[in-house]
Amino acid sequence: MEGWMGKILWVDLSKQSFQIKPLDKNIIRDFIGGRGSGVKILYDHLKKGTDPFSEKNLLIFATGPLTGTPVPMSGRFSAITLSPLTKTILDSNCGGNFGLQLKHAGFDMLVIEGKAKKIIYLAITPDSIKFENAEDLKGKTTIETRNIIEKKEKKKGSVVTIGPAGENKVRFASAENDGRFLGRGGIGAVMGSKNLKAIYAKGDKKIKVADPKSLEFFIYESRKWLKANPITSTGLPKFGTAVLMNIVHEAGILPINNFKSNQFASASDLSGEEVTEKLFIKKRACYRCPVACGRITKTSSKQGEGPEFETLWSLGALLGINDISWVAETGYLCNELGLDTISAGSTIACAMEMEEKGFISVGLKFGKKENIHKVLKDIAFRENIGNEMAEGSLLFSRKFGTGNESISVKGLELPAYDPRSAHGMALAYVTSNRGGCHLRAYMIAPELLGIPKKIDRFSDNGKAGLVAVMQDSAAASDSLIICRFASFAISDEYFSRLLSAVTGEDISTMNFRLIGERIFNLERLFNLREGFSFKDDNLPSRLILENLNKKRKINIDKMLNEYYRFRGWDDNGVPTSKKLEMLGLK
Repeated sequence: MEGWMGKILWVDLSKQSFQIKPLDKNIIRDFIGGRGSGVKILYDHLKKGTDPFSEKNLLIFATGPLTGTPVPMSGRFSAITLSPLTKTILDSNCGGNFGLQLKHAGFDMLVIEGKAKKIIYLAITPDSIKFENAEDLKGKTTIETRNIIEKKEKKKGSVVTIGPAGENKVRFASAENDGRFLGRGGIGAVMGSKNLKAIYAKGDKKIKVADPKSLEFFIYESRKWLKANPITSTGLPKFGTAVLMNIVHEAGILPINNFKSNQFASASDLSGEEVTEKLFIKKRACYRCPVACGRITKTSSKQGEGPEFETLWSLGALLGINDISWVAETGYLCNELGLDTISAGSTIACAMEMEEKGFISVGLKFGKKENIHKVLKDIAFRENIGNEMAEGSLLFSRKFGTGNESISVKGLELPAYDPRSAHGMALAYVTSNRGGCHLRAYMIAPELLGIPKKIDRFSDNGKAGLVAVMQDSAAASDSLIICRFASFAISDEYFSRLLSAVTGEDISTMNFRLIGERIFNLERLFNLREGFSFKDDNLPSRLILENLNKKRKINIDKMLNEYYRFRGWDDNGVPTSKKLEMLGLK
């Protein structure tokens, strides 16, 4: 099968040894690559009840069959592990060039186990696998680390790095690659727990495709679809992801002051239009991406990546702050420290509410910028109150508050969409296998943007099937790997055609979606094995009891019952034997 290098690099940091294993053809047939193959390997090799910070936890970096090909928006890679924040299965995918370079070095996947005795970085080329001393990089930011390693290695490759937050095992620490981030769930913390400061990859091996002529045609057609869609042809290229700010706020979906409100008079101060007018320097694109939604920006005193829509919300509107330059600089700070901006901002918002209630006194107040930068640094270095906040908002609020101040699902802080104004998003949050996430099923597309068609966002009826289908499609596309924004314009039919042209295997649209369903169900089995149940498929009580819109309240139980039936799961949310047999998982 073409599109693959045919090898997995399996590294044991404890022994500073490695093995090169053949890529299992059954796994790539049933799970493709990226997220899917990583989930399968983690499920098969990780024992129940493993501590995420144990040396026995696995950290998997996976490419897909489209990685390194000319397919537009395919410049991504996945990381899969047991999350230290949620204790669920975790996958995160990222732009940047690491996946491309790993594949050019001759490997489809990198599996890491064990723990180094001292801080190291891993250097991967076609000719050698090296364990390099990185004690001199201790405490360095993500960007400093990347620059030092690139200079040391001499040949321009790609580096995945962590900052101080990862070293100190902040449970929502991110990892950086070429200005892009493995943001959610604590990938950076798992690297830190293994004393792995960075991974460098560089290669020049060719990637073969099975049917170059068909691939060329399908790429041509895909580019036409991208140009025809207003989001991928105009909105994202012109304003970046922040194009969503005004749209989401005007619909009453943007959460303000830790989800206590959905009205913020200054939301437009944080919009994509304002980023373009006040901060913009140039666009930034991932490999083979014609959309170029990334932004290089500059304030009066600093330059950096972003801010993306989620950062403008989590470090701005969610906290009641509208100073766009300050929000950008706070985003730069999180990027350098290696903190996921969504969880960082949400944990700050949680602390602000707890301070309002008198539970803590750290000088954090909604609408006030004072002390936030200091607290973020304290989180990254686990100092003062930051040591407690580094555990994530749920554990922090349970210890010092009531637990209700954390707006999270399964411990993962919710992103910038209030489900009280988008009921399908509520169902997507509670059934997401990695916790409260909008990327497992982006129900904002049909509920707000009208893609593929507009539906009633306040209705609980008929959402279950749509959420499940979108989750399966996302799982499959995350395994190709292709950017989630591509699905605004390109259908599963074309994804399956691209996959067939690259690999030489005849993969129908139905089979492509079936693979996605198999992946999603295996993730569910993983979480059930770790002790999760239908009781964890729930929203924070505030989102159920408080109704900001004077519209219909969320009936999450009704939607869940319908969802379980649609999925072929029992009343307790457990996949039935019949469903598992149909998916080849029994």
